[in-house]
Amino acid sequence: MDNTVQIKAADNIRILSAAMVEKSNSGHPGGAMGAADYINILYSEFLNFNPDDMAWPFRDRFFLDPGHMSPMLYSVLTMVGTYTMEDIKNFRQWGSVTPGHPELDIKRGIENTSGPLGQGHTMAVGAAIAEKFLSSRFGDWMSHKMYTFISDGGIQEEISQGAGRLAGYLGLNNLVMFFDSNDIQLSTEVDAVTVEDTAKKYEAWGWQVLTIDGNDTDEIREALKKSNGKNEKPFLIIGKTIMGKGALTETGNSFERQVSTHGQPISKAGASSEKTIQNLGGDPSDPFVIFPEVKELYVKSLDEKRKAVALKNEQFAQWKTKNPELTLRLEKIMSGNVPEIDFSTFDIKPNGATRGASGTILGYFPNLIENMVVISADLANSDKTDGFLKKSKAITSGDFSGAFLHAGVSELTMASIANGMALHNLIPVCGTFFVFSDYMKPAVRMAALMELPVKYVWTHDSFRVGEDGPTHQPVEQEAQLRLMEKLKNHHGNNSMMVLRPADGAETLVAWQMALGNTTTPTGLILSRQDVMDLPSVNGSDRYSDAKQSDKGAYVVQTDEGTIDLVLVASGSEVSTIVDVAGLLRKENGIKVQVVSAISEGIFRNQTKEYQNKVIPANVPVYGVTAGLPATMESLVGANGTVHGLDHFGYSAPAKVLDGKFGFSAEFLKTKVLEFLK
Repeated sequence: MDNTVQIKAADNIRILSAAMVEKSNSGHPGGAMGAADYINILYSEFLNFNPDDMAWPFRDRFFLDPGHMSPMLYSVLTMVGTYTMEDIKNFRQWGSVTPGHPELDIKRGIENTSGPLGQGHTMAVGAAIAEKFLSSRFGDWMSHKMYTFISDGGIQEEISQGAGRLAGYLGLNNLVMFFDSNDIQLSTEVDAVTVEDTAKKYEAWGWQVLTIDGNDTDEIREALKKSNGKNEKPFLIIGKTIMGKGALTETGNSFERQVSTHGQPISKAGASSEKTIQNLGGDPSDPFVIFPEVKELYVKSLDEKRKAVALKNEQFAQWKTKNPELTLRLEKIMSGNVPEIDFSTFDIKPNGATRGASGTILGYFPNLIENMVVISADLANSDKTDGFLKKSKAITSGDFSGAFLHAGVSELTMASIANGMALHNLIPVCGTFFVFSDYMKPAVRMAALMELPVKYVWTHDSFRVGEDGPTHQPVEQEAQLRLMEKLKNHHGNNSMMVLRPADGAETLVAWQMALGNTTTPTGLILSRQDVMDLPSVNGSDRYSDAKQSDKGAYVVQTDEGTIDLVLVASGSEVSTIVDVAGLLRKENGIKVQVVSAISEGIFRNQTKEYQNKVIPANVPVYGVTAGLPATMESLVGANGTVHGLDHFGYSAPAKVLDGKFGFSAEFLKTKVLEFLK
């Protein structure tokens, strides 16, 4: 086959990539130049998508892992037509649609935000599971591929272990990964940090592996054909590529395979931008050009894709005619809407742990939410996500009819897989102990940045984990996540919803809020130990009262007349301050208002009038938290103080720790009286 035009197209991508970085005086040209041959063949010959609707639901997806190689992706998408020359000329500039690392923009063909290495290909694993999940329910007619691209850095990131293990175990034969193996990193060559045999590693995990010359058009094409054949395993193509392919010095000598071209303009790295562009067939005075023959190549390619889309849409139309009920179910999933659920009918055990209440609630969802997948990091029976599993079944190798995924001990992998699922029309829920949210934060942050409605179930929420000791007792974790509520996303909204319910009724409302939140991730922070249900207001019931949680904080109890004190807490500490309030009224005649603050972030979004009604500005406020005092300091304000922990926990029974750390009603009553003096 004559590859002249394809090689020309790859050189065109190299020119645009180098020119983008050169013009912005910032970026990573070397890798983009090396992998141009692969990305060109993938997009022009193999990737199925609708050029007229990049959000077409049955498209193949391309997940970029090394986001620093964005020039490569922007270049090929300019050939596709979703970016203009002006767009790529403004690479990395204020207000540009071509940021330094790609940000989720499906209409332009960007399927995921990428940058933190390892997460991009792990999202692809999640999307591949989602595709299998949906195809098992609605038919193989809708099946499609997940292509992902990884670099040496992503291979080295620890998350690749979990992604590789799970993809191999599950037999994700709809997943194709290209490893751009150019032996160069940002500051060293790869052999300075590893001697591993990547092919053997992935084969051991259950992948099919093929090593090729990643700059040879025919070898790339044949590898992609094999990856699209009848395979029972995920497919890894190891492409040995040349970093900075085509780069020349001012004297015309080769400047390929240089570490310096990884992370700076090639002119700063030691090459000549002009000579390099000239060498690749471009005009140094005007490098931002698509060659006529390349333009023609992509026009023909896009026309072929339109024909494939028409055939798939015809299949879809025929399937809809034959399957009207399934059609309604599928369209509901693709709409992103969550079914209306009457949570008041759920039967929750009184005075139980909020993790138990959550497990009971999850047990109702398999029959109500068809596209929910629950994942646990080897803790299903402890984080009570097994409430869902008992009414469903596990996803296993070759069988995706279940809706529960055992992720194994890999919290970051689990959270990143959940992001990929959310990008592919599923509602992912993932559970582990709250202290291990530390492992998940990079993926939680990505979910917040992409505005994905992932749900996190974090149990064992305080030092009351007890005998397990300080390694398992979260102290600073809630304060960290409350910062995510304060952090705004690109739409100006709280980047995350963080909910710590006080009893079973608030847990019901928390789940209602979580499902209703379709634009940001939600974290539910739940107790290991039993907690007493809060008292209901006279003439009301506890669930009706708890529905006020949707304002972030509300008054649980208040006394008539002028209030002397506001007590505020969240989670299991709310029942404690209810007891404290009772003692203060009975023994000291103090008029108290008790506030449950499930989410400060939501509370601060309410009107000033409402906020002042719940926590009056002119009344002393005493906060109680099982975590760092900083968790509640902005809630109590200048007139307040917080009783919390400023140290790690210790190994002892929970009730002993309550006494040692001052979380008894009697002790807190004394502290409150000292505060009021």
